[in-house]
Amino acid sequence: MNGQRLALPKDFSLLSRRRALAGSGLMLSAGAVALLGGRDALAASTKASAADLAADVRILNTALGAEYEAVAAYQVGAESGLLTKDVLGVAVAFQGHHKEHADAIAAAVRKLGGQAVAARAKYTFPVDTLKSQADVLRFAAGLEKGAISAYLGAVPLFSDRALAQVAASILGDEAMHWAVLRQVLGENPVPSAFMS
Repeated sequence: MNGQRLALPKDFSLLSRRRALAGSGLMLSAGAVALLGGRDALAASTKASAADLAADVRILNTALGAEYEAVAAYQVGAESGLLTKDVLGVAVAFQGHHKEHADAIAAAVRKLGGQAVAARAKYTFPVDTLKSQADVLRFAAGLEKGAISAYLGAVPLFSDRALAQVAASILGDEAMHWAVLRQVLGENPVPSAFMS
């Protein structure tokens, strides 16, 4: 492991992701766009009770912790020396997505008056079981599937529907990661019509 940090490729900027979303036909609410951009409009658009806001902040902080864990996990995979150049590029891109998710979620927590959780100083991953590229990809796919389940559970819990919409958008990104990782592993990328 070389200890270098991975940088997000320039072509994965927030602006290019917004363009991709716009081109996909997905229309985000003003609150969702504010969350993705980390703008003050999110807090101004929120008309929930203090208890609802606190609950939303707790959900966001749980998601933020998971995003930080994903960033760290992709770092472990990237530094393992087990990934081919092409696969490493995909891992860097996916790590960048998780960084963007974390930045947007942390900004939303602050805009709602909460304190964003910090990334742990150290994560415990099963590095001793990562002996091949396939092991790293299975590990990453397992984390992505867990993220899908977590976001599926979180979406209906938000009192602020703009937050629910953004969580659903992140869920879609996690599902794409999972499908791509399964495809690279030679597995059926979409094994069923429903996610759980």
